[in-house]
Amino acid sequence: MGRAKWLMIVMLAALAGCTSARQPSAPPDIYVMRHLNTPAGVPDPDLTGDGQRAAVDLVAWFRTRSKPAVIYVSSTKRAQQTAAPLAQSLGITPKIYNPSDTPGLVAAVAGETGNVLVVGHSNTVPDIIGLLGGQRPAALVHEDFGDIWLLSGSPRETERFKIAD
Repeated sequence: MGRAKWLMIVMLAALAGCTSARQPSAPPDIYVMRHLNTPAGVPDPDLTGDGQRAAVDLVAWFRTRSKPAVIYVSSTKRAQQTAAPLAQSLGITPKIYNPSDTPGLVAAVAGETGNVLVVGHSNTVPDIIGLLGGQRPAALVHEDFGDIWLLSGSPRETERFKIAD
């Protein structure tokens, strides 16, 4: 083999090593849920007994799924109480956000590198999911408790689950 051919092969091999396509890592999973059961018409209520039991069920629900590295909760008691058992079991201090600043929340969540759980409200969950690239669900009513949406992959696929199936 001539010197020019040999040099060309070495250069091509070196170039191939430099330009090898690295697989981009998958985006983190994002879970979005509404706070759990509360009485209707009470400003900033605590969770009901059913809501407290469902918050404990959330810990069990995550045993078979990719766990969040970060938890965002609104500044309300009901959102914080929803995430408290899971946060404690994972050793996470939830990040508190302003429930009237959905764009700010979405920007913060989009900047996370690990899996995320967001606990929102009936009037914010559909917008949060849509702004994060998921399929926006229909409007939620007061009785809609216990649903959790998983946004995964790129483009974002959206799956809806019940915490206590």
